[in-house]
Amino acid sequence: MAWNEPGNNGKDQDPWGGNRRPNGQDQGPPDLDEALGKLIEKFNGLFGGSGNKETSGSGGGNTPTSTGKIIGFGAVIILVLWAGMGFYTVDQQERAVILRLGKFSETVQPGLHWNPPLVDLVTKVNVTAVRNVEHRALMLTEDENIVEVGLSVQYVVSSPKDFLLEVRDPENSLLQATQSALRHVVGGSEMHSVLTEGRALLALDIESRLQALLNDYQTGLEVIKVNIENTAAPSQVQDAFDDVIKAREDEQRVKNEAQAYANGIVPESRGRAQRVSEEAQAYREQVVARAEGEATRFTKLLTEYRKAPEVTRERLYIVAMEDVLSNASKVMVDVKGGNNMMVLPLDQIMQNQSLRAATGAGGKMSSSMVDEITNRVIQQLTQGGSSSRESR
Repeated sequence: MAWNEPGNNGKDQDPWGGNRRPNGQDQGPPDLDEALGKLIEKFNGLFGGSGNKETSGSGGGNTPTSTGKIIGFGAVIILVLWAGMGFYTVDQQERAVILRLGKFSETVQPGLHWNPPLVDLVTKVNVTAVRNVEHRALMLTEDENIVEVGLSVQYVVSSPKDFLLEVRDPENSLLQATQSALRHVVGGSEMHSVLTEGRALLALDIESRLQALLNDYQTGLEVIKVNIENTAAPSQVQDAFDDVIKAREDEQRVKNEAQAYANGIVPESRGRAQRVSEEAQAYREQVVARAEGEATRFTKLLTEYRKAPEVTRERLYIVAMEDVLSNASKVMVDVKGGNNMMVLPLDQIMQNQSLRAATGAGGKMSSSMVDEITNRVIQQLTQGGSSSRESR
């Protein structure tokens, strides 16, 4: 049965502590001010209050004072605000470091969290943002030359706890570690390597040494990449360094040209040598074959000569005379029965005929010219023969 049901005395079941009217009848639930007054009294009793009651001059009833109401109501509001201030959200790219009464407690992941305010200190750290630091300095190389190197370091926070608690100023520690790593690596390299093709290897060495230093310092930082922005000689001697670099480039260019010439001339020379060797081999084989052929021909000719010496001798004579006279420029004609020998200057005749027909025939003898020379020779032979007969 409900405590406020009609007909129920409800004295022991009244949650408001038996507040009744003086006539002893139940008048229903008390109003909000009464309930709040009771709550404030209990709250004040927890903190050592005296009940906060005063006697009125007329009615003599016990009611909470206005001061107690205000204090209690303010305490409730402060308690609600204090509890509400403990809620916070950690973004996906962040991590939160919790300090409880100044001592590290835990590192929380992204999401909605609650920690008691004024007891826990929550510090959020972005662990995905890529940060950058730049540095430029003059330093001495291994071969005692001065170079100017500029670089940039990209890094992220890998350990929020170490980043916040282990080092007072992690970014300043990163800058100092960068200077140390850069001077150590450049001091162990030669100037030519730093200024030219060794820059990529230089960046890798600096990155490795820098990460080792950051791990030793427990900075909570991770190096993503080290970029060598530029390397140059000091401005005071830049012109001299430019001349040196130009001379080296000219040296390399001349070497490349010489190598290209060698690559072109060596195969050509080898080919020419191979051709000469093959021509010599062919000539040797030709001479040997000719000699063997001549020897075979002589052997066969000797056999025929032994069978008919006179005929063979006459034939050899005729063949030899044909070979000799075929290369002569004059022809001698012997008339039978006479003492006169006629000489035909074929070279002069052919030369005159060539000069006459040079413009039309281009310096070459045509068939008509050959026929004309032949006719003149026959005519002279005929005249020579008739004159010899008349003289007889």
